[in-house]
Amino acid sequence: MNALDKEMRQLLQRVSREVILPRYRNLETSQIADKGQNELVTIADREAEIMLTEGVASFEPGLAIVGEEACDADPEIYSGLSQRCWIIDPIDGTGNFASGHAPFGILIALAEGGETRSGWIYDPLEDRFCHAHLGKGAFVDGERVAARTTGEEPPIAGISTLFMQEGRREKVQEHIAPHYTLVDIPRCAAEQYPRLALGTNDVSLFERTLPWDHAAGVLWLNEAGGKVARPDGSPYRVDEWERPGLIGAASPALWDALAARMAKLT
Repeated sequence: MNALDKEMRQLLQRVSREVILPRYRNLETSQIADKGQNELVTIADREAEIMLTEGVASFEPGLAIVGEEACDADPEIYSGLSQRCWIIDPIDGTGNFASGHAPFGILIALAEGGETRSGWIYDPLEDRFCHAHLGKGAFVDGERVAARTTGEEPPIAGISTLFMQEGRREKVQEHIAPHYTLVDIPRCAAEQYPRLALGTNDVSLFERTLPWDHAAGVLWLNEAGGKVARPDGSPYRVDEWERPGLIGAASPALWDALAARMAKLT
């Protein structure tokens, strides 16, 4: 790990230890709020984002900082995605966290020109630290990893239809699902991306592509030798977060097969 990775891991561990884990299974009802569209936020999300914002600002001062909760309070902050910026998801999988069960994690990315340059994925319960830098490979706890498939036939798929329009959801269930063994999605990108590289899942579909959910994971899985891209093959960009649709796979071949099937739905 380079110096930034070490500092980032220390920051994520400290935020987890001081803010997130003390609230786990210890939240009062008044400390959980609904942001709309069944999106929850807790006091731990807000406190963690403050600490993470202060921390990354010290690593490279002067950059725009785009945090999930900050954007919810002030949509103008999204404009920072067009600049060199930090992207923060203080607790990914808040619904799980608020319900008192795993998985949940922290996602941090550094982007420039709409492209993720560095990404970090941290699991507070397992102390698992995934990190990647563009062109430098993907790592778990300092060890380089290469994406591997499950080897199962049909392939294992975690397909999220939560934010799909009803008609598209029905098409996916009718024409895509029969080609795969479906498993429950973790409702946590900080867990789903590692699953695609570490031999747990083979493919995933994402409809909503918010930057804090995907910036770090897309880079990490691509650097591991898997493939994440828009269904038309174009790369994911953090400044195109309103554009729906993203396919992730443990190998380019698995990605190609799912993309070809998805293309027939249109």
